[in-house]
Amino acid sequence: MNDTPRVPDFSLVAKDYASGRPGYPDELFDWLAAIAPGRDLAWDAATGSGQAAWGLAHRFDRVIATDISAEQLRHARPHPRIDYRVARSEASGLSDRSADLAVSAAAAHWFDLPRYYEELRRVVRLGGVAVAWTYHVARVGDAPLDAILWRLYEDVLGPYYPPNVRLVDDGFAALSLPGREIPAPSFFATVRWSARQVAKFAASWSSVPAFIAATNTNPIPELEAEVAAAFGGPDVVRELRFPLYVRASRL
Repeated sequence: MNDTPRVPDFSLVAKDYASGRPGYPDELFDWLAAIAPGRDLAWDAATGSGQAAWGLAHRFDRVIATDISAEQLRHARPHPRIDYRVARSEASGLSDRSADLAVSAAAAHWFDLPRYYEELRRVVRLGGVAVAWTYHVARVGDAPLDAILWRLYEDVLGPYYPPNVRLVDDGFAALSLPGREIPAPSFFATVRWSARQVAKFAASWSSVPAFIAATNTNPIPELEAEVAAAFGGPDVVRELRFPLYVRASRL
């Protein structure tokens, strides 16, 4: 039996992913820089459109950001300190013991974790740090929006997610990064979004293309109308806070 996670093709939602996903707080990147043994090189695995790589680039001399999707990388924001490369997280192509810090942001549930852990042991220098974090797309801490997003996530799109997404449902509690665990502070990704922006965010979910292909129905316009009603209008902007679930270790 092949237990390797089925990775969706994010190329299909790359444009929405680049513009519709939340970024990460400065406090997170300050903490990462503080716990790393140096600031020469950070590796961002499965960078997507570079949300994490951009924050790292302001604190590390070099960032190598890898992803299996060339289309995702095409939408990534360029930065002189970021080297975007097409590569699997389990076979990064980085040199042995070269990275002070290795991170994966909202991505580790798609990895072949045993192989990724071996790659961390190879790439991260002794005393270096590995960190994986995620947020849950349907848990925002906002009562009406939580209920609306959860119905879409679980009731409508649930059958179109592979089983490994349940790692996110559990807040990455099952991840066991190699090395000695480092307790992490609480962090939140904060955005100010209208109903249209919430709809763009939901359109970037990996299950949406599969649902549309199977049913010939797009669930996003109905979601946007429901969110607009909950917000009090299509142009009303609300602040949303996604809790981050962070796991960290020192190798």
